[in-house]
Amino acid sequence: MSLVALAMYSLTAGVYKLSVYKVVSALIGYDEPQAAIVIWNIRFPRIVSAVVAGWALGLSGLVIQCLLRNPLGSPFTLGISQGAAFGAAFAIVALGAGGAAGSSAQTSIVQTVSSSGPMTIRNLYSVTFCAFMGGLLATGTILALARLKKMAPEAIILAGVALSSLFVSGTILVQYFATEVEIASVVFWTFGDVGRSNWTEIFWMTSSTIVATLYFTLKRWDLNALSAGEDSALALGIEVEKIRLVGMFITALVASLVTAFLGVIAFLGLLAPHIGRRLVGADHRFLIPVSCLIGSLLLLLSDTIGRTIVGSGTLPVGVLTSFMGAPLFLYLLIKGYDR
Repeated sequence: MSLVALAMYSLTAGVYKLSVYKVVSALIGYDEPQAAIVIWNIRFPRIVSAVVAGWALGLSGLVIQCLLRNPLGSPFTLGISQGAAFGAAFAIVALGAGGAAGSSAQTSIVQTVSSSGPMTIRNLYSVTFCAFMGGLLATGTILALARLKKMAPEAIILAGVALSSLFVSGTILVQYFATEVEIASVVFWTFGDVGRSNWTEIFWMTSSTIVATLYFTLKRWDLNALSAGEDSALALGIEVEKIRLVGMFITALVASLVTAFLGVIAFLGLLAPHIGRRLVGADHRFLIPVSCLIGSLLLLLSDTIGRTIVGSGTLPVGVLTSFMGAPLFLYLLIKGYDR
């Protein structure tokens, strides 16, 4: 109910103020064209994108923490998001997949702030593929280190920090050889913003997230067993290596798609599972949906705050999630893991 109420408020908030009556009227097709354009072409895609992306990141963080048995695991802390960011930046610059464009109703609003038009992705598939390969490279490296070197959970996080630094450096290097327009595309994309997504991107994010959610819901008992320890899971006949490889592959795909379409959104995959555990415990039957809902709620809340604080809606949601996520996670870390 909180998510629905927040979504309804988000539909009414913004530069173009709308009452609940006008929103409902526009949704059922009985209102003036201006309100319908604002809702269907700008705010509704933004809200759906925030809900789906938050759901995907919450699920990815939860699964990574379970599969690696590391409470600090997430796509961001393990370098998966940064790997996807490097892949997307490479596609934008080296493959010419980014630039200035704009042909939607959102363009006219953005052009009131920037006469050059919004920066966007020209070739959706090349950016997505390169982002996925970058995220998969980071995932494969983490799995190889965890399996071959028998690294401790703390060492895996340190390896993720090193990978993050490596991919960030690679992204900077790519920008060094880019033109001004390509640099602007990479910087605009890297900020993390749910307002740039279109229905095609939302479709791919939603499809992959639904498949991932169904898979991990079916594997909820295996995840519960893994949470008790690898030896316990093996004793119960669970193929630990198989579920770990498949699970990390799926989480890399979902996180890479979100990063490719929306940019780097930090801390959501880290925070949502921890908040969920404090609400419903460690049983993945309840933890999976709760963590996903919390991820959606946090991302939609961040985007709504960004749109109301900055009237033009130009404040990137990635900035707000970092500001919200870092102090809250430190608080949870101190209160929940103090020995």
